[in-house]
Amino acid sequence: MDSPVPPRPPEPRPRRRDRHGRGMRGPVAPPQVPLSLSRADTFRDLVQDSVERLERRWPQLADVDFMVLEVPVGADDAVPLGGLVPADKDQPARVLVYRRPVEIRTKNREDRALLVHEVVVEQVAELLGLAPESVDPRYGQE
Repeated sequence: MDSPVPPRPPEPRPRRRDRHGRGMRGPVAPPQVPLSLSRADTFRDLVQDSVERLERRWPQLADVDFMVLEVPVGADDAVPLGGLVPADKDQPARVLVYRRPVEIRTKNREDRALLVHEVVVEQVAELLGLAPESVDPRYGQE
């Protein structure tokens, strides 16, 4: 006599967090909302805004690479906010903006935007061999 085959136990369901029957938790903010941008992304946007503002007046800046780095390498006692790497035969000139030193010196987004723009203007002025006031007439006034 054949013995009946016992039924298979049901597959375990994956556990999902469903607190108090309210459903799954979603993201705090959708990706297109600025809340979901990281501080590094927001800082990069500030640098890009400043560069676009200067490129309208100085079209030759289209050939310059603008880079955001976290911290300067091998800084001495004085920590720079930006730097400049002149062009060589293989690479275009690079303007560097150091994110952490700028963030430490500012309290809010408006102050940060002003300081970022000043750093970019100063580095572009050095690159072009001009005074910062001639690169951006509003330099130092804001």
